[in-house]
Amino acid sequence: MDQKEEAKCLGILTYHRELLVSRLRSIQCILDNLLACGFLCEEDVEIVQRTVTKTDQVRKILELVQCKGEKACEYFIFIIYKVCDAYIQLQPWLKEINFNPSTDVTVMEVVNTDPISRYYEKLRHEMSRDTCFIMSYGQQEETRLEDLYIDTVMEMLNDCNESLGFVDSLDQLLGDHAVFNPQGETIYVMGDAGVGKSILLQKLQNLWSKKELQTDAIFFFKFRCRMFSIFKETEQISLRDLLFKYNCHPDHDPDNEVFDYILRFPEKVLFTFDGYDEIQEDLDLMNFPEVVSPEDKAHPFQLLISLLSGKLLKGSQKVLTARTGIEIQSRVIRKKVALRGFSPNHLKTYTDLHFKDQEHRKLVSIQLDASPHLCGLCSTPLFCWIVFKSFRHLHTMHDSFHLPETCITLTDIFLLLSEVFLSRSTSPAPSLLKSRTRCASETFKAGLRPLAAFAKLALQGMERGSFICNQEAITACGLREEDLPLGFLKPVTEYDASGSPANFEFLHITLQSFLAALALVLDEQAAANSLLKFFTECNRNRQPSCLFFDFCISGSSKPNEKKPFATNEHFQFTNLFLCGLLSKAHTGLMEHLVSPVLLKKKRSLLKSYLSTSVKSHLHGLPHYNGNEGKKVHVLPNFLWILRCIFEAGSKDIAEMTAKGITASLLKLGYCNVYSGDCTALNFVLQHRQKLLGLDMDNNNISDYGVKQLKPSFCKMTVVRLCVNHLSDSSIEVLAEELCQHKVVEVLGLYNNHITDVGAKLVAQIIEECPKLRVLKIGKNNITSVGGKYLASAIQKSTSIFDVGMWGNSIGDEGAEAFAEALRHHPRLTNLSLSANGITSKGGRFLTEALKENSILRIFWLVQNELTDEVAPHLAELVKANTGLSHLWLISNQFTVHGIRTLAEALIHNTAIKEICVKGNQLSEEEEKQFVTEKRMRFH
Repeated sequence: MDQKEEAKCLGILTYHRELLVSRLRSIQCILDNLLACGFLCEEDVEIVQRTVTKTDQVRKILELVQCKGEKACEYFIFIIYKVCDAYIQLQPWLKEINFNPSTDVTVMEVVNTDPISRYYEKLRHEMSRDTCFIMSYGQQEETRLEDLYIDTVMEMLNDCNESLGFVDSLDQLLGDHAVFNPQGETIYVMGDAGVGKSILLQKLQNLWSKKELQTDAIFFFKFRCRMFSIFKETEQISLRDLLFKYNCHPDHDPDNEVFDYILRFPEKVLFTFDGYDEIQEDLDLMNFPEVVSPEDKAHPFQLLISLLSGKLLKGSQKVLTARTGIEIQSRVIRKKVALRGFSPNHLKTYTDLHFKDQEHRKLVSIQLDASPHLCGLCSTPLFCWIVFKSFRHLHTMHDSFHLPETCITLTDIFLLLSEVFLSRSTSPAPSLLKSRTRCASETFKAGLRPLAAFAKLALQGMERGSFICNQEAITACGLREEDLPLGFLKPVTEYDASGSPANFEFLHITLQSFLAALALVLDEQAAANSLLKFFTECNRNRQPSCLFFDFCISGSSKPNEKKPFATNEHFQFTNLFLCGLLSKAHTGLMEHLVSPVLLKKKRSLLKSYLSTSVKSHLHGLPHYNGNEGKKVHVLPNFLWILRCIFEAGSKDIAEMTAKGITASLLKLGYCNVYSGDCTALNFVLQHRQKLLGLDMDNNNISDYGVKQLKPSFCKMTVVRLCVNHLSDSSIEVLAEELCQHKVVEVLGLYNNHITDVGAKLVAQIIEECPKLRVLKIGKNNITSVGGKYLASAIQKSTSIFDVGMWGNSIGDEGAEAFAEALRHHPRLTNLSLSANGITSKGGRFLTEALKENSILRIFWLVQNELTDEVAPHLAELVKANTGLSHLWLISNQFTVHGIRTLAEALIHNTAIKEICVKGNQLSEEEEKQFVTEKRMRFH
């Protein structure tokens, strides 16, 4: 700023005086720097501080500065310019006055003593300290987050849970990518137990602390939702206390400028709320009025709900995690993200990161490759971490340690983890251990006292719906000080405003479920039927989970309804582990820990209960008739039954279940089946004698799941695996099995990741399976190359009558190949080539061929690039009256001239019921020209 411009600074402050008075809130930094540079003296500062209101204080500062001259005025503006975070509301004003500091002023130091900026830096420092290590999975080892964290498969969903693609980077999580509700403020991240929701938030927090996250947020507050369950029902706190006592407290902020700033600029605040499903709260608390004022005190849970619904700090960004199955009203959700775990490439990367030793890495990779089921389990990051941690620990302790060669179960995984923890206190020096042969039963026997105590603590918490335990509960269960570092528990300080580590929680809620199941097995005092208490609890509430959030927003609820959050998935896991611990496979181990007589009694009781439950469940399943015969659509609880049968390893119950499925088609769509479940499903289906159709659309089975189902494909007439993240690797398995047994009639592969390589394999299935009637392979990655393979195979097939190719990229070359397939096809009646990049050139090939076809009835060419150029050829097809009844040309590039050509041709056709042409290049007025031709559909 030159001398002439510098002289304007005094005038600028005079002219914009009221703007500055109204917008300038934080004065501490301005006073400190004006004092340090000699523009104000101590007496001046005292005069300002004695002034009562904030606006009068600003007026007094302006008066003093203007009295000191032009340089003081420029330096005053320069402070605002330099400490932009504190004076964000005045940054547009600086641009308006075109402020460009002079050389004389730029050499003057500005020290940031602003409470807002200092709090911002303190928050970053503490966030960095708290998140740079992976602490979630144990206390004994600290691993740097950046050394082991990798992104998992993250799928964006719309409000109907339909895919909007995948997240390429964490920046997309907070950005505008895949937003379906711009008015919403909450990014909802869902996923199964152990899939990586918590560590994803930790990564976000860590990136923000290092200024590597693309966000405007300058404040970041992190909460774990389970903390809201430990407050007393009568507890009342303010929003200020919630933010500062349970996160990071601002220093040197006597005037509450930080909180005032947050209230004025909520868009600069980012929250993460982890584990919304873990809240165990009573609806009685919500009889209080809604919290809308940031100054009011309320129960912390009410503050949480008011933040999420936008009643408090409207405009702030929120990231909320919960287990799959928890639904929240779409109007508060900005976007949805579903975590799908590790892909095969992710698993390989994670293996390489986890095992620096090449020998171990190779050994683990060989064992993973040999077991699709183990790979399926390891697609869940938590289970993968346990497997890898157990392998590394036990391999260093013994001469040789291999992962179980038989089909490993989830119970096996948590027994491995427990063995690792117990071996810390029961083992001699590693140098002596190395020569020892591993004996798991000896480790468990030696560690039975603390193990039983941890199990008792877990069960008590499960019974009272609590995931937090205090020192009193720990001592009452018989745990000693030296037991705590074993790894089962970890301290939690964020729930205690005083910072005292008085509370503990289990390493993971799934570990608590495992230990609770172990407590039920070990208990020799309780009545035998108490073993089944959580089965009974789960059967009380088989409805899909629906969040209390609905009540909080709509204000409706049934009286006396309790714990609406209870998805009871932790109970289901307890039941699952109970089946595993009482399985025949673990009898040898359990007989070292509990009386063999009692163990046998409990096994018999559980097996009897499982048998009865399976019969009852199968009897109650809804049956209906469809195109593929008698169908049964299983209820969500059926998947847990399958898991329990597999975990129990009971061949008898598996055979009974297979026999009890009397329908010819089993529908498991939208059941949240993941790859690890497919072994459980196969464990049952392999005992079925009759042929069966299997509909598993819209799950997450991946290539691992297909490999696990391999033994069952020999009897499958219907194979529907749409929307399941399958690659060409899965199609290779399907081609081998389906072509060998030749019973498949329906093949659904819509919306996967199949390329031309997979398309060639599907073509092989079409050619070699004489009963195949229906193929759905749309929305994959198939080009003209794959299109030619498929068309050639379809041309040879005499059984196929319905082909869906919507959403590939076969183009005109593929269209030409399909034209030849259609020309004299004896059977094909339904065909969709929609959204395939077909132009009028490809359209001509198709219309010419169809004039020689009298079989095709339904033909879809939606969302292609057809223009008026092909209209005369389509008109000739219409006039040919071949028997085509439904022609869909929606969302192409026809004008009124092309549509008129088609309408005129309809006069000569008696078979066509409709030609759908909405979404083309016609105005509403032009569409009215065809109002008399009812078969031309514009809506």
